[in-house]
This record gives sequence, C-alpha cells and structure tokens, in this order.
Amino acid sequence: MFASNARVDALSFPAIDFCPGAKFKLALEGSFPANTDMTFRAVALGLLFVLIWSSAFTSGKFIVADAPPITFLAIRFFLSGGIGIALAFCLGERINLTRQQLFAVVVFGICQNALYLGLNFVAFQWVDASIAVVIASLLPIAVGLSGWLFLGERLAWLGIAGLALGLIGSGIVLSARLEAGADIWGILLCILGVLALTVATLTVKTLAASGNILMMVGLQMLVGAVVLAPVGFMLETWDVTWSRTLITAFIYTTFFPGLFATWIWFKLLEQVGATKAATFHFLNPFFGVVVAWVLLGEQITKPDLVGVVFIMAAILAVQMSTFLKTQA
Repeated sequence: MFASNARVDALSFPAIDFCPGAKFKLALEGSFPANTDMTFRAVALGLLFVLIWSSAFTSGKFIVADAPPITFLAIRFFLSGGIGIALAFCLGERINLTRQQLFAVVVFGICQNALYLGLNFVAFQWVDASIAVVIASLLPIAVGLSGWLFLGERLAWLGIAGLALGLIGSGIVLSARLEAGADIWGILLCILGVLALTVATLTVKTLAASGNILMMVGLQMLVGAVVLAPVGFMLETWDVTWSRTLITAFIYTTFFPGLFATWIWFKLLEQVGATKAATFHFLNPFFGVVVAWVLLGEQITKPDLVGVVFIMAAILAVQMSTFLKTQA
C-alpha cells in the first residue's frame, strides 16, 4: 500500500486529523507520480478527503457538547494510534525509526495532536466549528508567511499575493465574528493551535519515511494521547452525557478523519502526486463552513462568504506558486 523509499516533505502533506493529518505534510518524492492528469476518480477522492477533513471540526463540536474535550481526545488518540499501529504491523511495517523519524514523531505528536487539536477541542466549547475550520485552513498561509519572514525562503509573486489574500480574508471573517460576539479566547486558542503546527512544520521539513508511514502516524497519535491524558486527568472531571450523537461523533472522528482520510490521501497521491493533490486544500474552508451550517445550524453571514472566498483564493495561489516552482 505504501512505498518503501520515500521522502517526507513537510510542505506538501495536509495537516489533517491523523492528523489527519497532518495532521505532518508528506510528499513522497520518487514514489508517487509528480505530474499526472486529474481523472474523475482522482477528483472524487480529493473531494471526499476534503469533506472528511472539514467535517472533523463539526464532529468535534458534537463531542465537546457532552464530554470533557481533552480526556475524550486522549482516548480517541489511544484508539486511533493503537489501530493504526496494528494495521501497520499487518502491512509489514515495524517500529524501526531513525533518529530523525523519532524526532518528527515526537514533535508532531506534541505540536499537532496535543497542541493543535487539543487547543481546538477546548476552543469548541466557546466558538463555532465554522470559525475553527477557517482558522485551521490558514495553515499553508501561516507556513508560507513564516518561512518567508523568518527563514528567508523565497516566494514568487503569486505566493506573495496569496499570503496577502489570506490575511485580508481572515481579517474579514474574524473581525465580523468578533463584532457579532464570538469568544475572543476561543479564537485565540484556535490561532495558537495553528501556530503550534506551523512551528512543527517548519522545524521538521523533511525526513526519510522508509516504508514506516502508517507506523509513524500511529505513534504520533500515541504521543498526543500520552501528553493529553494527564492534562485531562488533572483539569477535567468525568462529566459525560451519553447519547447516540456523542457515540456516533466519537466513532466517526476516531475512524474517518483519523484513519480513513489517511488511506484516501495516499490513494490520491498515487493518482496525481503530492503537488496536485495539495491543490484540493483550497476547498477546506468552504466545505467546513457548509458542513457546520448543515449539521450544527451555524449561521453563515456575508462577511463569512467574502472572507472564505479570499482564503480559498489565497490557499490556491500559495499551492499554485509551489507547483510552478517545482515545474521551473
């Protein structure tokens, strides 16, 4: 299922919730096609991936309505991580990591699963899922902007335009939500989560995957669980309102964004390669807002629509800038 001599590039794999991820970004150079046509099947896989990624915020909102967020997230990571590792063993993968791979597992387990997703789950108690997914969608822009400002990475004019559009779009959405009474502390938690994942992405740019991709995903989930479990034990009480909605949302979040989306992503990589697959990310804010509107009844305002369009254009511009750079 997975290639054996791959290189993981932290700038082309989505921060998804397996995060789903993620959560680090993988470009399996030399193992997946770099330049193939978009077939109907590839487009369908890309849309399904985006839908699952975007829906993770809504399902998380359902969970925290009836359960302690940190504790349930830790339980979810224990389950997803254990299942992921078991599947990895069935596929012939082993816990045989290099020092660089181990470093990546720890960094992303802490920054992505414990901080990024942990802060988002806590924020779900006070902010809408739609605003959380819009902020999370800014990750490619945050990575590009940080690399440009602090690491001296070069950006083409299209990439710079994308960063500007992203800042304008996020400003439109956030300012309108704050004026409407959105909780500023919840928004700050979501922003801190994106910043944590940005730091991780810039810290671990590349690593040798060596056929242990699913194993690394499972291990990074367990790292997140180990970090979150004592925090939940110390800060939260076991106050759970069991319901069909809670159980369904928990099962869905454990298996679909955590594991199924990972499988879809690698099938998409096999179809079109990492660079073209990454272009689907520009749909994340739109799908996220729509899913929250349909399932949670969250309101969509005109500033939301305008801001989301700006952010979608920004993500597409940043991704296209990366694509054109690889073609140069």
